[in-house]
Amino acid sequence: YHIGIRQLYMLFYNLGKFLFLVHLLAYLASIMGNLLIITVTWADHRLQTPMYFFLSSFSFFECCFITTVVPKLLAIFLSGRQPISFAACFTQAFVFLFLGTTVFFLMAVLSLDRYLAICKPLYYPIIMNPRMCFRLVAACLSLGFVLMVVPVTMLSQSSFCGSHVIPHFFCDFGPLIHLSCSNTRSTEMLAFALALFILLTSLIVTIIAYSNIVVTIVRLPSARERQKAFSTCSSHLLVLSMMYGSCVFIYVKPKQRNRLDSNKEAALVNTVVTPLLNPVIYTLRNKQVHQALRDALSRVRLQK
Repeated sequence: YHIGIRQLYMLFYNLGKFLFLVHLLAYLASIMGNLLIITVTWADHRLQTPMYFFLSSFSFFECCFITTVVPKLLAIFLSGRQPISFAACFTQAFVFLFLGTTVFFLMAVLSLDRYLAICKPLYYPIIMNPRMCFRLVAACLSLGFVLMVVPVTMLSQSSFCGSHVIPHFFCDFGPLIHLSCSNTRSTEMLAFALALFILLTSLIVTIIAYSNIVVTIVRLPSARERQKAFSTCSSHLLVLSMMYGSCVFIYVKPKQRNRLDSNKEAALVNTVVTPLLNPVIYTLRNKQVHQALRDALSRVRLQK
């Protein structure tokens, strides 16, 4: 039993090779940008702090997240349609949703980290010790796995009949529900409740953390300190706004069968555009990363 994936741009089939090139370059740029953040963070001792540990973890999961989807998308652009086995399709759906959930919880942890660093600086080194940092990342992974394994397993046990062509460019939850001929109401409601829980939990943590951060920053006596604090937090908020915007549009609705066509564009932003912009936003607005990169380049030149 096989499921075929329909090309995202069927009306523009002749542009397949051009779209392949564009998305390949975006994918490679995203992978290289995130790997650069990971490498610089672990190579420079000045960046071996809890914030950069979480940021490098975020970059690693982003690389895994887009690799779940984009290589198959590139194959679709070249051939027009790519077969995928039933087991592989649900594996892709689970890994995609599991990593996406993990990334959202990790962004909430980043918000909590910034709150402690700015609002509780005396307690920060005690609370955010290496063991706690590893535990928080492990908790994000565990929550992502536990929350996603149930709805994907429930959907995989449904009956699928009629067309075996997924109206999407990868195996996401909504398109798979669209193919099912079983009664998927309970699965849809569970997926809706979980999506609402994941997004609201991370959003509430972020709002509370940044509300306290803003109050603390406004009270800082030095304008330079206020600018530095706002600069550190603004990049995080920009990444969050892009992630929340696309994911709320795709997943936070009770009936997953609706609006599949409009979901494609939002999913493309979530899987290609946002991961490409994340390393750019974090590196261009971060003076510590700039200095670490300059020092690394200087060392390379001296070795030559």
